[in-house]
Amino acid sequence: MEPSQAMGLASFFAQTDTIGRAILIVLFLMSLASWYFILTKTIALLLERKKSASFLDAFWNASSLAAVEKHIEDRHPEEPFSHLAWHAIVSSRHHERHGVNRLNEAGTSAEFLTRAMRRVIDEDTARLESGLTVLASVGSTAPFVGLFGTVWGVYHALVNIGVSGQGTLDKVAGPVGEALIMTALGLAVAIPAVLAYNGFVRSNRLILSRLDGFAHDLFAVLTTGSHVGETGAVVPLKPAASRDPAKGAA
Repeated sequence: MEPSQAMGLASFFAQTDTIGRAILIVLFLMSLASWYFILTKTIALLLERKKSASFLDAFWNASSLAAVEKHIEDRHPEEPFSHLAWHAIVSSRHHERHGVNRLNEAGTSAEFLTRAMRRVIDEDTARLESGLTVLASVGSTAPFVGLFGTVWGVYHALVNIGVSGQGTLDKVAGPVGEALIMTALGLAVAIPAVLAYNGFVRSNRLILSRLDGFAHDLFAVLTTGSHVGETGAVVPLKPAASRDPAKGAA
């Protein structure tokens, strides 16, 4: 940034009144919050996508559910697919061993497994949507905060005209310039937040769609007993026409 530009921005901040400074601080905090969520969620989604692809490949190529369970135990579930698989396997084992002891365990094994998997998916949905409310709020309110600054700047311009009785450039240039800067800052804060919100919503929708499909496959594996049978024969988990887990990650 050139010295003249820095002096111009510093001069703008120094000459504006208390309300103008408050508007600038609010816009700065809104921008800081939105960029924090944009960066942290982007990094988290990229890491989870990589871990999910690795887990799905290991899951469908495992020889038994015991192998899957050991794989998850060795690598703590940190992404939606391994998290769902872990809780589904634990729930299935629990119902097989202990039966119905409480109200939340009532029903058949399939019903209990369905409730457990749905609960895990709801938890992952809430986790994926964390921070989106902030982005949506910033994207929808930042332009109005900037607009309030614009109105306040125009008001100052009219006051200067009324006091001096002249509408000369030196009387209105400062307040009008302040008004334009407020408008620009409001848009600069809102646009990245809106774009990031739409991008995260689409990404979450794709992840949840794939997770729901994986839940159906996992339910079928757990309820049909596609694991090491009583005779000791190993039945592969991977179905004959299973989809490539790498697809749909884009």
